Amino acid sequence: MEKLKKLRKQRGYTQEYMSKILSVDVSNYSRKENGETKIFADEWEKLAKALDVSVEDIKEEREAQNNQNSTLNDSASFNDNASINYNQYCNIPEYLLENQKEYISLLKEQIEMLKAEVEKLKK
Repeated sequence: MEKLKKLRKQRGYTQEYMSKILSVDVSNYSRKENGETKIFADEWEKLAKALDVSVEDIKEEREAQNNQNSTLNDSASFNDNASINYNQYCNIPEYLLENQKEYISLLKEQIEMLKAEVEKLKK
């Protein structure tokens, strides 16, 4: 996020000022500017407008690639998309993700059994 940081400093804006534009606290903005958390499309638009540049002028190539991947993943199922994105930002070991997926499947089976039992009791 060097482009964003450099342009913000050139304009004489503080992180506090930029955080108000995004309606987030300063520490949250700082994490976004440092690449620790994702900057969403609407946030890029607000930042670009505040800096009087286009989104392309402040968005890093890596971030642009992540957004392209995110767009591709939008059509994926919620669980797959969530695990891909969450693992990308939090570096969760794959075995833990697989364990959670198995647990979710088990819970879904139990929900279906309980629904069937409820229907049986209604009759």
